[in-house]
Amino acid sequence: MAVSIALCTGVLLKGSLQVLAEAGITKIDRSTLGRRLLVEKDGVRVVLVRPADVAAYVDFGAVDLGIVGKDQLWENPGSHYALVDLGFGACRLVMAVPEESELDGAEAWPPVLRVATKYPRATAAFFAASGRAADIVGLHGSVELAHQVGLADAIVDLTATGATIRENKLRVIAEIGSSTARLIANQASLKTRSGEVQSLVTRLAQAARAR
Repeated sequence: MAVSIALCTGVLLKGSLQVLAEAGITKIDRSTLGRRLLVEKDGVRVVLVRPADVAAYVDFGAVDLGIVGKDQLWENPGSHYALVDLGFGACRLVMAVPEESELDGAEAWPPVLRVATKYPRATAAFFAASGRAADIVGLHGSVELAHQVGLADAIVDLTATGATIRENKLRVIAEIGSSTARLIANQASLKTRSGEVQSLVTRLAQAARAR
């Protein structure tokens, strides 16, 4: 049976396909994928899923391996093994406030700060570690709107270049974490199919180091 690997749709897909090719595992381009969600080629089964679903596919054994942003692992810690930092898709999880806001360093924050985010688990962990209190509002869409309508004092969101934050007249007051693409593995696959799976892991790790 082919070793299976889940890739996520969106910004990490291009880099994921590149690292598979650079590792000599398989060459699949976006045109080959088209609208297909599953492609088997060169003895590898590639499954295309949403970023938030990669960890679940790996944890429950639907696939042996997955490539996903660390930001998704903050929210979906699961039972997988995080094996390799693949080094692409770099971005930061930051807290931002309106440009005119008086909030800056932690000493200027109110006793309870209301924060809107798509990353409630990571945000809660950040506030717990800092000894500060937060009323966290979990959202699924664009969080930049939250301050404009009075929903929150601040937002926590991912940024790669900072352009979206600046365009929405926000400024960063804290960095919560940094994220890159990670290779994760199903625990059972590493034990029961150690030779096949570990071979792919080694090749992907070598390709990441060679970048």
